[in-house]
Amino acid sequence: MKAKIRGIYTTAITKVLLENGFDIIHPSLTIKKRFGLSDNSAAPDLEIKDRFDLQGIRVFGTFDAVNTFQSILQRAFDDVLTRKWTVSVDGIYKGKPIESDECTVYVDIGNDIIGRLPKQEFATIEEKPLLVQVERKRIGAKQPILTTKLKIVGTHAILAQNSKVGVSLKIREINKRTELYALGKQLAPDKWGIIWRGSSATQPKEILENEIAQLVGKAEILNEKAKNAKTSALLVGGSYSMDVEFPYLSKRILDGLRASVAPTLAGHHFYKSCGGHVSAALEMAERLLEEGQNRDKVEKLFREQVLCEFPEEGSLVDVEHVKLSGIVFHLGHATIEHVDNEHIKYSRIIHSDGIYDGLNVKKEADDRAESETRKGDWCIITKYFSKNGELKGTYINVNTPVEIYPNAIRYVDLEVDICISVDGAVKILDMEKLEKTLERELVSKKLFETIKEKVNEIAQAPTNTA
Repeated sequence: MKAKIRGIYTTAITKVLLENGFDIIHPSLTIKKRFGLSDNSAAPDLEIKDRFDLQGIRVFGTFDAVNTFQSILQRAFDDVLTRKWTVSVDGIYKGKPIESDECTVYVDIGNDIIGRLPKQEFATIEEKPLLVQVERKRIGAKQPILTTKLKIVGTHAILAQNSKVGVSLKIREINKRTELYALGKQLAPDKWGIIWRGSSATQPKEILENEIAQLVGKAEILNEKAKNAKTSALLVGGSYSMDVEFPYLSKRILDGLRASVAPTLAGHHFYKSCGGHVSAALEMAERLLEEGQNRDKVEKLFREQVLCEFPEEGSLVDVEHVKLSGIVFHLGHATIEHVDNEHIKYSRIIHSDGIYDGLNVKKEADDRAESETRKGDWCIITKYFSKNGELKGTYINVNTPVEIYPNAIRYVDLEVDICISVDGAVKILDMEKLEKTLERELVSKKLFETIKEKVNEIAQAPTNTA
């Protein structure tokens, strides 16, 4: 299988993929030098790039390539989270309209997935099935965006239903555009147009003709399946996507992989995910390492450069409570009470009323939450006090070890909580939620067993934790 990689995790992930039999295509000059790779311009089975928040990667590729990569990640990293989207991107489904509102027709495409089709594409709700395609918008969303304007996507060309011949704007040379336009008119089947992608400009005519023949074959299969398939079913598969989160321990493993092929400071991927001045300072420091400068001196200089970027006692930071699904709950601003290399304490004020689940105690505005954890621990202990200082109970949240960013405290909640009432009664909450994430392959079997072990340890001796 072939993979194309870009972003702050490129070196480490390249090493992992090469060790597992992947070819790396379109490598950058730096990657070619580090791994002794040659140019390879083949089409990728897997494309990998940074998430916008730099806390992991987005993966896009064939069904087999995505599944293989998921298995590799879950074997290699202790706390990695892999969120596969079960919907096929560009996949064509035989869907069933079920309801509508002012702007949207909701279409059942199978496997308990309801997609959103703009109403201007299908104005009336009817019980009869229709063909819809998953668009490349809001990838990963619970309700995919659909269209009735069908396309069959290839490496160098796209067949577009009821469309004219088109040429990518990336192709600027006028003679090549004219040549491709003429070839498209010659090869386009009835009721389909051909849109040439940017890569078509460098391909020989035979390759393009063969690809169009393959796409036409898929169109014929689509027509045949559409007649006979049950409603709410995938007819023609497209690509598949996966969101990958690298928490604290995964970033440390990535550091080790990168360090085996390039000068790397401890904490490299954490500091890169900070962005801004911290990331720039890291690049400068590692450039000095490449030039042969003394590591101890470089590390000392780097720490001095970035120290002022991070919170200290009294600082206000956001608390990013990340769910296994990837949704980020911002728990509000917290005050850092204490922070050093091993230990962190922070507090925040509760702003709304409710109930503390598991404790069956009222949550009231102006309650105070005091949290603490240690570096590398799998839990955060939070004690809740009334505004008068009376203890209401304790929560032990099982999570990936806390990371302290310039403006935020961040961790991934692993679903399970242990609550301790003021009379010492201990209760474990939501273990069944964690079991469901294992069924969905969001966590590895190894991570699941680790969490179960930690929960048992904490539940047996909650007062000794942290």
